[in-house]
Amino acid sequence: MSRDVSSETPPGRLAAWRPRAAGFAVWYLRIAAVLNFFGAVSAPFRSQVSRHNTGDFFTPYMLSAGFTSGALALFLAMMMRRRKRAAWIWNTVVGGLYAVLMVLLLAFAPEVREHWFNWISTTLTVLLLVALLVGRREFRAKGDRSNPRLALGVLIGGGAIGVAVGTALVALTNTAADSSFGVQLRYALLRVYTLAPSGADQRGIDTPHWVDIAINVMSALILVLVLYALSRSPKGKEYLCPQDELQLRALLDRHGERDSLGYFALRRDKSVVFSPSGKAAVVYRVVGAVSLASGDPIGDVEAWPGAIDRWLDQAREHAWIPAVMGAGEEGGTVYARHGLNALELGDEAVVEVDEFTLEGRAMRGVRQAHKKVGRAGYTVRVRRHADIPDAEMDLLLQRADQWRDGQTERGFSMALGRLGDPDDGQCVMLECHDGQGELRALLSFVPWGREGLSLDLMRRDRDSDNGLLEFMVIELIGQAEAVGVKRVSLNFAMFRAVFERGGRLGAGPVLRMWRSVLIFLSRWWQIESLYRANAKYRPIWEPRYLLFSRSSDLPRIGMASARAEGFITAPSLPSLFKRRHVRALEKPAEPLKEA
Repeated sequence: MSRDVSSETPPGRLAAWRPRAAGFAVWYLRIAAVLNFFGAVSAPFRSQVSRHNTGDFFTPYMLSAGFTSGALALFLAMMMRRRKRAAWIWNTVVGGLYAVLMVLLLAFAPEVREHWFNWISTTLTVLLLVALLVGRREFRAKGDRSNPRLALGVLIGGGAIGVAVGTALVALTNTAADSSFGVQLRYALLRVYTLAPSGADQRGIDTPHWVDIAINVMSALILVLVLYALSRSPKGKEYLCPQDELQLRALLDRHGERDSLGYFALRRDKSVVFSPSGKAAVVYRVVGAVSLASGDPIGDVEAWPGAIDRWLDQAREHAWIPAVMGAGEEGGTVYARHGLNALELGDEAVVEVDEFTLEGRAMRGVRQAHKKVGRAGYTVRVRRHADIPDAEMDLLLQRADQWRDGQTERGFSMALGRLGDPDDGQCVMLECHDGQGELRALLSFVPWGREGLSLDLMRRDRDSDNGLLEFMVIELIGQAEAVGVKRVSLNFAMFRAVFERGGRLGAGPVLRMWRSVLIFLSRWWQIESLYRANAKYRPIWEPRYLLFSRSSDLPRIGMASARAEGFITAPSLPSLFKRRHVRALEKPAEPLKEA
């Protein structure tokens, strides 16, 4: 039996037209927004649009000259660009009703049918409706389940506030005689809930023009807030469950030596998506509609693409903006193959224990500082967390909280965010005591595979001697063999290349200017001091990258990163960091046996 090839062709052609149709809908709304804004500042154009909308003419869907209509069209265009399902439903329903009304008027109203402009408006509106229907499957981004309830609450609550304010404004400015409260209330209701045009007739009401504009602006703002509530992305608060943590620990046992930031994937305020094979994972947190991943994917590098694909699919499904903070060169290359752009953030300082030496002129300052602190009677004790008794750990936790700079525990991509948890027994603690045996500083490192450590926490008494932390790092390197360590990852130096190259002879004017800006900002954010503090060990510099999809998303990604790292606090962020010794894993992950 022969197959009808022609019957299989249309679905393929339709699938090819879906992205184009979706793009047409977005650009239609963008152009409408531009024309609306232009009409708000151009009196002749605004009068033409108003004449068409109040006479026997009809303008196309969403074309009504003014700032409020322009803001609404622009907001809808933004939501459609992010493929929000709620925005598609809104435009399809409202645009469809508008198109049906125009078609009926053309069919049964001769005075409307006589004007050629109405045919153009109807054609454009119908084309938009067809484009929305053809591109329906492109708009897959789901909203939060609570969005309908939130939108209804915003509509009722915001509308009540708008009506109350509008009624008060009308009552205070109305100069018409015999105007009752009921008339004033109906006038405010009409403007708030129908966005009635300025100058709409209403007996018993005579108010200044600015009152109508103010009420219309409130009405448009309420409408935009309702649309935002309907299209709000899910919050993504599915944090690591014990089973996810067990699976991640198993992957780190096999492949943890690939990335010095791998252990930080175990932060319990992160979510995880695994590859179909379960051999790789991407850890992330959703912050302000940004799906912010950290470091390289965890697990087998050959399974990384499967985990990245799932993470990107999830971001598209929920209209999250995908971004990666602190990816290494290998991970950044794989992410870039999936369509993300890379921006170098800075460099991570890595010290190879076998290659480190205090000898030589270049290490003279470090060598002298180490000897000076040692002569002052300071000593360093190096222990695994599992070897520290609970009573001593409680004391260390108290001192760490006491010495913390600020009330917020900072860190996301390069900090574990907890100290003293029983599940982190393989972490290494450095305790520095002065000559009288008083605790003066703490350093905590997380495992980096089997033979490496990565700096997690750095705290010291501000009344202690300078150079204490450098003294502790050198002591750790000196005792590294005792704890089986061959490499140590220290702090991250943001924009390290700018400081290094910008100070060289022959540096260009742009690079020198950028270096000057960073030096100025270092007065508040310690950008240069972190670079100098790491450079003194003459480490190996490993670049770290920010991965993003579109350059226009960088401001939102920057804000989300600042919130995740703790530089900007928000009440919605989880307060998980005050929990100490809260729980142990249901079953410890079994270490791999040596082959």
